[in-house]
Amino acid sequence: MNDLRDLYQEVILDHGKSPRNFGHPDGANRTAHGHNAMCGDTIDVFLTVDADGKIEDAAFEGQGCAISVASASMMTEMLKGRTQADAHHLFETMHALCTGHEDEADLADLDEDTADRMQILAGVRQYPMRVKCATLAWHTMDKAMNEKAKEDISV
Repeated sequence: MNDLRDLYQEVILDHGKSPRNFGHPDGANRTAHGHNAMCGDTIDVFLTVDADGKIEDAAFEGQGCAISVASASMMTEMLKGRTQADAHHLFETMHALCTGHEDEADLADLDEDTADRMQILAGVRQYPMRVKCATLAWHTMDKAMNEKAKEDISV
């Protein structure tokens, strides 16, 4: 258990300090804004989805705690090259893992690296007050996948 907690903290700190895919990419055709009213974290998710529903690019901007930023960073890495259906599956799985509903999480169809990353990020369930921080980017991405225009969400 201590090894998993240490790995969780290491990954969160790495992505929190050096987020991947931070910025507003040209050509993004899906976007949504998310806000965590409990702590003030904000995030904008930008997706470039092709005509076949494949995510060509994923990025984010915003500010928040290390968990919020790390989650967004890891999420954007996991999304690139996946379909909209895959993205929704990732959202559902991450939400189940973070909220303590592991029995509803379907990791079977995921590659080992993605499943491992999700399990590490889901370590946030040990800190219930931080679950919304970890899921903000995911909720925002899910909204962006379902809307072509900019949409605001709050968690």
